[in-house]
Amino acid sequence: MANKVEVKELLDAGVHFGHLTRRWNPNMAPYIYMERNGIHIINLYKSAAKMQEAAEALSKIAASGRKILFVATKKQAKEIVSEEAEKANMPYITERWPGGMLTNFVTIRKAVKKMAAVDRMKKDGTFNSLSKKERLQVDRMRAKLEKNLGSISDMTRLPGALFVVDITREHIAIKEAQKLNIPIFAMVDTNSDPREVDYVIPANDDASKSIKKVMSYVSDSIVEGLADRKADKAAKKEAKPAAPKAEAPSKEEEKKETLEKAESKEDK
Repeated sequence: MANKVEVKELLDAGVHFGHLTRRWNPNMAPYIYMERNGIHIINLYKSAAKMQEAAEALSKIAASGRKILFVATKKQAKEIVSEEAEKANMPYITERWPGGMLTNFVTIRKAVKKMAAVDRMKKDGTFNSLSKKERLQVDRMRAKLEKNLGSISDMTRLPGALFVVDITREHIAIKEAQKLNIPIFAMVDTNSDPREVDYVIPANDDASKSIKKVMSYVSDSIVEGLADRKADKAAKKEAKPAAPKAEAPSKEEEKKETLEKAESKEDK
């Protein structure tokens, strides 16, 4: 069960500040509390409820053993998202979204395998047998792949969910997840369309304090889900009954068996 979200904490983090009223998306109307000085103010009671709802769903996904892919390529969100995703041991994309990351996952996996192949070359000494120019090319390729795909190198299958900061900016990621019916969780500001997302968290997606507040709450819930999974596994292991040992035949049974074998031989 996700912890209760304190509205005052959201207020202190500036989660309520939306965009200028002229830049709003009318579909966000249900989540807007009022307008002040030409800026829309988000209803924090709705944000708190939606955060709790999203956190509980993410916790269940983590407990089921599936991965949650975090996506945030905007400057003020990158570091926060990578930190929180690492805390929850989840993959993340904070550089440019690699087109086809989800819809062409097989190709992305090939690129990740290339990275692993270079690492193997360095371990077994093959890398040293290359010329200086070739080593430089291989290193450059490895660094480029690491920058774009390093954080998803452990992701061997499609994620169970996507968590996005700023759905307008990450529209390609959103479209790919929709195509594959992957549930989308997101921080949605007043300039975005909440209909694009399965689990909406109405919040200021521009201020780092606001992003940090939402992200740390979400990652804590995922960590909780992973802990539940671990506890379940341990409990199942303990509850598993030991296989009954085959009882050794008694002396009488052994004697009977020997006689039967002898009789069958005589009959032949």
